[in-house]
Parts: sequence; structure tokens; C-alpha cells
Amino acid sequence: MPILAEGLPRKIADPFDYGGGHINPNRAADPKLIYDINPKDYNYFFDCTIKTSVSCNATSTPGYLLNLPSISALDLRYPVTLWRTVTNVGEVNAVYHVVIENPAGIKIEVEPSVLVFNAANKVHTFQVKLSPLWRLQGDYTFGSLTWYNNQKKVRIPIAAPITMYDLFADVA
Repeated sequence: MPILAEGLPRKIADPFDYGGGHINPNRAADPKLIYDINPKDYNYFFDCTIKTSVSCNATSTPGYLLNLPSISALDLRYPVTLWRTVTNVGEVNAVYHVVIENPAGIKIEVEPSVLVFNAANKVHTFQVKLSPLWRLQGDYTFGSLTWYNNQKKVRIPIAAPITMYDLFADVA
């Protein structure tokens, strides 16, 4: 039986409703790969500066450009390319391969598809390209990008809607 979301009208739950799942504290204490982010990145996102009283203007850059362990690309009309940077905090010599679960109607490409970490190379940046396959007005679709090796899987959830038009008036 599918899980139903609370509220009206009733609908089948999606990742926005049920989230990322339960936390496993033992596995969380040993993440292997982390997505570091600097507070200055948030300042750039909010177009403001850190002060005792912060006053931020409207968002100046898309949120999917922040180095977060998830991807949510809004308004996917054309291919979007973004980057993520991971730092290996696990075994010194580790190799991770990518497994992609494409959201319905979206093709995901990751370059490079293999990350090789060693004592000299603890940080890698990889490129993610999201391309809509259909020219339809759509709802959010969900997928994931998972880095795996023999001991660990590091999953990034992906949510994206395919948007052909902003408003129905844009059709004419």
C-alpha cells in the first residue's frame, strides 16, 4: 500500500512529505564523504554580509549552486550544470563510483563518474548536468545520485520539476 500524505486533498506521499528517512547515529558519525560549505557561501546566496543584525536582500543566485548534499533545481526548462565538492573523511585510499537514479523525464550526467582519493587528494569536485527530456509542464520528479564503494554509500537526493511555461498566458 502506498503511503498517503496528510492534509487535503489526500495524495500519495513523495520525498517532500516523508523526508530523508531515519537517522542512523553510528553511520552518521562516520560519513566517509562530506559536503563542506562556508558561511560566506550563504552570504553570497542571500546577497548580504554577516553582521550583528543581518538584513538580506532577495536571493541573488539559485540555491542549487550551494554545495549541499542534495539538489533541487527549480524551473528546469533547459539543461542546468552545477558542481558539488566532496571531502573524504574516511579511509585515506578510497575509490567511489557513481550510481544515478534519473528522475522521470530528466537525464542526469555526472563527470567524473569515479572519484579516487589518496593522501595527496582528499577533495574532489564533480559536475552534475540535469537535462529535461520532455517539453511538458510537470510536477516535481525525484531521483538520486549515489557515490558508493565496498563499505559506504553516500546518497544525494534530487528533486526537479520540468517547467515549459511560467503561466498559461505564456503559451500564446
